[in-house]
Amino acid sequence: MDFTKVSKALEERGFKVSAFPTGKEACAYLNERIDGTSVGLGGSVTLRDIGLYETLPGHNEFWSHWAPPEGMTADEVRERAMHAETYLSSANALAETGEIVNIDGTGNRVAGTLFGHKRVFFVVGRNKLAPTCDEAIRRARNVAAPKNALRFGVETPCVANGGDRCYDCKSPARICRGLVVLWEAMRGCETEVVLIDEDLGY
Repeated sequence: MDFTKVSKALEERGFKVSAFPTGKEACAYLNERIDGTSVGLGGSVTLRDIGLYETLPGHNEFWSHWAPPEGMTADEVRERAMHAETYLSSANALAETGEIVNIDGTGNRVAGTLFGHKRVFFVVGRNKLAPTCDEAIRRARNVAAPKNALRFGVETPCVANGGDRCYDCKSPARICRGLVVLWEAMRGCETEVVLIDEDLGY
C-alpha cells in the first residue's frame, strides 16, 4: 500500500511517521526505539498481534493492564502506565488527511495519548485508513467499536446484531463512551505514527 499521502498529511500536522511492510519489522523497530525505559500500553489487539506484549517487557519497565504483575489490579496498572515515559496505542481509524481517531470506554487509552508522556507511538495497520476525518469517525464508531464490543462479549445492541454497526445505545455495558480526534500532534510530546502494510486489529 502507498502511504505517501497519509504520511505527508501526518507530517504537516506535526507527527513523525515511519512505515513498514510487516508487523514483524515494525515490532523490531519499536523494540530498538523503546529500550531501557518505562512504557505503558493501552489495550490494543494491534500491539498484541505484532508481538510487543512479548518483546518490550524484556528490556523495559512494562505496564499493561492486559498483563498485570502478580498482586496488582488492572486499575493499578493503568495508573502506572499513565506515568510511563513512553506510551503506545493503536488507532480506531486514521484519516488520509492526517486526523487520528480513537474511541474509549474507560478513558485510560485516549488519555495516555494526550498528556503526560515524553513520547507516544500510534501503531496503525492499513485497514484503519479512511479517506477523510468524517469517514474515519464513521469507521471508528461503526466498525472498530462494534468489533471490540463483540470481543468483550458485552450486552449491547451492536453485539446482539453481530457487530453490524453502532446503535448509539444507552446500555450500561456500552464501551464507546468518549471519542478523541487528534488534529495535530500535542504540544510537549514527541508523537510518532507507525504505519504497517498489513490488516491489524479492528
